[in-house]
Amino acid sequence: MSDNTTGTSSHGTGPFIAAIDQGTTSSRCIVFDRDGRIVAVDQKEHEQIFPKPGWVEHNAAEIWVNVQEVVAGAISKAGITKDDVKAIGITNQRETTLLWDKNTGEPVHNAIVWQDTRTDALTRELGRNVGADRWRRETGLPLSTYFAGPKARWLLDNVEGLRERAERGDILFGTMDSWVIWNLTGGTNGGAHVTDVTNASRTMLMNLHNMEWDQRICESMGVPSVMLPEIKSSAEVYGTAKGGALDGVPVASALGDQQAALFGQCCFSEGDAKSTYGTGTFMLMNTATKPVNSYAGLLTTVGYRIGDQPAVYALEGSIAVTGALVQWMRDQMGLIKTAPEIETLASSVDDNGGAYFVPAFSGLFAPHWNPDARGVITGLTGYVTKAHIARAVLEATAWQTREISDAMTKDSGVELTTLKVDGGMTANNLLMQTLADVLDAPVVRPLVAETTALGAAYAAGLAVGFWPDTEALRANWRRAAEWTPQMDKGVRDREYKNWLKAVDRSKGWLDESDV
Repeated sequence: MSDNTTGTSSHGTGPFIAAIDQGTTSSRCIVFDRDGRIVAVDQKEHEQIFPKPGWVEHNAAEIWVNVQEVVAGAISKAGITKDDVKAIGITNQRETTLLWDKNTGEPVHNAIVWQDTRTDALTRELGRNVGADRWRRETGLPLSTYFAGPKARWLLDNVEGLRERAERGDILFGTMDSWVIWNLTGGTNGGAHVTDVTNASRTMLMNLHNMEWDQRICESMGVPSVMLPEIKSSAEVYGTAKGGALDGVPVASALGDQQAALFGQCCFSEGDAKSTYGTGTFMLMNTATKPVNSYAGLLTTVGYRIGDQPAVYALEGSIAVTGALVQWMRDQMGLIKTAPEIETLASSVDDNGGAYFVPAFSGLFAPHWNPDARGVITGLTGYVTKAHIARAVLEATAWQTREISDAMTKDSGVELTTLKVDGGMTANNLLMQTLADVLDAPVVRPLVAETTALGAAYAAGLAVGFWPDTEALRANWRRAAEWTPQMDKGVRDREYKNWLKAVDRSKGWLDESDV
């Protein structure tokens, strides 16, 4: 593993690719060499703004300042100059929505973050008599507070005089990739107003089948299409950086963070899947060049598009609470002092002692989409200790992954052969073994854990010929560890049946009147 704190590169003289990862809590810049290894990292957190319960905002001007600082910081730590950097790739927190004035470059309001639920009433109203599936056929998405289109509509409705300015053509809409690229390529001085197919596919405004803004949906949602960015592929030169530490370097990729991880994990074949284990978990499966409609509770999304090649689609399943459950055990329950302790505690017993923990703290995400569920621990007897509960906590992440994997197989007809994993929780070896056991498939962790930034770097490198093709990227991919299934089939089937029983117990906890 590269040492992130080193001041200078131990990887020779380059050339290099820089990746900007504009995330939910921080912005980072990582410099990669031709082997896909990390040369230098710089990172800066930004403020989380909570104006009301359920509302989450970011100050986009602060984020742009931070991006410039981390780019300069990473280049300086690497001990290189802009001439050593062949391209810049961008990856970003998805769905976070910003409107800004194209003449002044000033945001008209804080960015509304993907977690924000203020569009709840609006999304129900937009569903009319059809409900959440009104635009699912065109967009692959259910109407939900998660996506960017309704957030833009909320701003147009709630910021004084904004709709008139937007219709006049003075306002630009973008997710964070668009904001960073526009500023990077000159801002008010000719900045490129673009987005890529992966980010556009999370707005609810793009038609998945022709990769263009859907005028009918834009009109129905009340979002003037004049303010939307131009949709580009995920790997092509959008412009060159103007000013700053990377002045003159081509800006050559954009991918939403989960799609970037799919790309960084080299999931280039149909059926390849990756799962990112953080606070929550996002699992994506490559479904090749056809969008697969989900009838099993998943999202249909664009995986990536390289230049003028056909777009590659993916099925996506998201789990709300995985790493957050370990934090809850530590902070709310005090059963462990540090997150890694959960593995030691859970390993001190052979099984869960009959206990199952469904962490539906804010309802269930995929494949259930059940907002009225709440967390439950079932199967308790006098025999159960805190060690059994710790084990049930880890198993909850594994079984939730199994449910998504099953939904993917049901929708796509493709069996999961291997699961590539990344994210903070992959340091937990017991969890990784449990995953392999319940999925009945090998689980593989790569050498470079920063797969999101790596995916952005790979796409940018392809765009400028730094790497010739995806085969060259595959050759770069190295496994750090692999876990193979060791669980008896009878045990697996019995445990899964019990898990699904526990999930049923968590549903319908809130009545209509409680919501």
